[in-house]
Amino acid sequence: MLTVALVEDDEPATAWLHRCLDDYMDKTKARIEITDFREPTALVEPYRIRYDLIFMDIDLPNMNGLEAARRIRHMDQKVIIIFVTNMAQYAVKGYEVSALDYIVKPFTKEDFNRKMDRAVSLCRQQADTITIRYRSKGQRIFLRDLAYIEVRRHQLDFHTDKGLIHGVGSLQEVEDMLQGHGFIRSSKSFLVNQRYIRLVKGEEITLLNGSVLTIGRVYRKTFMAQLVTCIGNDHVI
Repeated sequence: MLTVALVEDDEPATAWLHRCLDDYMDKTKARIEITDFREPTALVEPYRIRYDLIFMDIDLPNMNGLEAARRIRHMDQKVIIIFVTNMAQYAVKGYEVSALDYIVKPFTKEDFNRKMDRAVSLCRQQADTITIRYRSKGQRIFLRDLAYIEVRRHQLDFHTDKGLIHGVGSLQEVEDMLQGHGFIRSSKSFLVNQRYIRLVKGEEITLLNGSVLTIGRVYRKTFMAQLVTCIGNDHVI
């Protein structure tokens, strides 16, 4: 799954970006989670390392896109930034903050797809992976495609965007291996990718793929503290 932030205050431009992304998903079968921001301070303050790709307008309220990108780059060296703007004379300054590219409005879907292809290719190059071993075989998967890991009957089940993969070992070993990669232990049975969390309500976690997991009583305090650190309070009710 690719996580994308759209920072754009113009409603027609936002709608067009959504249409382009929807068409790109249909064309490539990619899974993309999109979050909209009408102004950059909502993204930057506080910034959380959650996104693979940011589409950023330059002429924005409260803070221009270039300044927002500079602040983001101080906190996140890996996120891909593409400027989307009608201010072509300023777009080239995006390279000062290591932006991948820029798109000048108005743009076609073909223009957009070329930029997306570059961004997706770079995401794959810099993506973290894990190798799952089972019955003398190994399978490598991208961590961004891994929603959660479940232990059942002394077997590990890796729930990914592409289906279920079986593995061996203990959940504690996997938790130690994935430390620092955004995975949070919610119970003795589940290790959850924070990028996939849609909502936490009471003792239940609802994921973007519709799965519902439980929060163990012993794990709740630590889980909630880590969740707020990773993604804030917006997804907790």
